[in-house]
Amino acid sequence: MAEMLKLLFIRHAQSIGNLEKRMQGQGEFELSEAGKLQAEKLARRLLAEVWFPTHVYSSPLRRTTQTAKILIEHVQTAPLPAAVSDLIDGDAVAANSLQAQLQQIQICYDDDLKEFQNGIFQGLTWAEAQACHPDLCHQLETSQDWIQIPNAESLHEARDRARRFIQMILQQHKNGDRLWIVSHSWILQHLIAELMGCDRSWRLRAKNTALFEFWIDHSRWNSQDQNKFNTDLWQVRRFNDYEHLQR
Repeated sequence: MAEMLKLLFIRHAQSIGNLEKRMQGQGEFELSEAGKLQAEKLARRLLAEVWFPTHVYSSPLRRTTQTAKILIEHVQTAPLPAAVSDLIDGDAVAANSLQAQLQQIQICYDDDLKEFQNGIFQGLTWAEAQACHPDLCHQLETSQDWIQIPNAESLHEARDRARRFIQMILQQHKNGDRLWIVSHSWILQHLIAELMGCDRSWRLRAKNTALFEFWIDHSRWNSQDQNKFNTDLWQVRRFNDYEHLQR
């Protein structure tokens, strides 16, 4: 198979906010101890799979930056797995070259990957929100329509920044590039919908450190002939995969 542009979307590991069931929004929360272990398990899995990135993007919020750093530090410091040694056939020069490439990877922080900006609910549990804003919480509980939370971003604003990020990576990357994109559960729904060309966003219940992997033939991304419907060129390789947490 020809080289493709490979995108691996990753939800951050468990945070203290997750543990306390807080509506974190764009608030700053550290990883929990369990979250750090989750990120380490994922790092070992990606290393064993020889899933090395050429570029890493992350939301700048603490729970994502900590997750991204654990992942990248693991591939930069751990010995190359046997699969790589077999691939390069004991070539010390090739091994050193790969190690040098991994050492040069820097995390690129992008505000468009931040979680939903949830206004007056930021950092609250639902019980705390009910105590502070009982009428608004009652409206939210009794209607399935979107109700704008004061000081929060709108759904259009969220989808717009998802579109902006996807367009950016499609403009700046090419076949052969391998991207890790570390983000948050809510905005991941819009990022994935935008990548897949959906005219609406779909509910995805992404587990902490879950993987969503897509392979794209970037050279034919704008094709308008029958190849637009050629599923060899656009592949969903895994979706909400958190098998590493079950080990």
